[in-house]
Amino acid sequence: MPAAKRSAKTTPEADVGKCPSSLIDQRIAELSDWRGELLAKLRTSIRGADPNVTEEWKWNNPVWSCSGIICTGETYKKAVKLTFAKGASLPDPSKLFNSSLDGNVRRAIDFPQGAVVNTGALMALVRAAAALNKASASGLPKHAA
Repeated sequence: MPAAKRSAKTTPEADVGKCPSSLIDQRIAELSDWRGELLAKLRTSIRGADPNVTEEWKWNNPVWSCSGIICTGETYKKAVKLTFAKGASLPDPSKLFNSSLDGNVRRAIDFPQGAVVNTGALMALVRAAAALNKASASGLPKHAA
């Protein structure tokens, strides 16, 4: 009987139990091009936005959480994408969201090669996502600050 095909959405068995931060380091190193550099920069901004942000490794991708998932970091041939789990509920005064705009829950930011990252706006978005997750976890009204 042939081995079952592994979905791209699952974490390979070899990665189960490994330190998520090490797996993210490994992903960045494997990319070794503009995508790795950009993912590293985005990671620094996300982690710097809130001291309670933790790193996870799910669906074979980096995940940043604080009382729930804030966002995932996905890499594609032509873009690095941050998908915010509750993005539709977040204020986005700087109009960072440019992908998955029609959904009721998620929103995403696609960063193509050469994209300029608005670090301040990204960090504000991460802080708003963390605040929303904390409010949801504590039973407070579910709107972002």
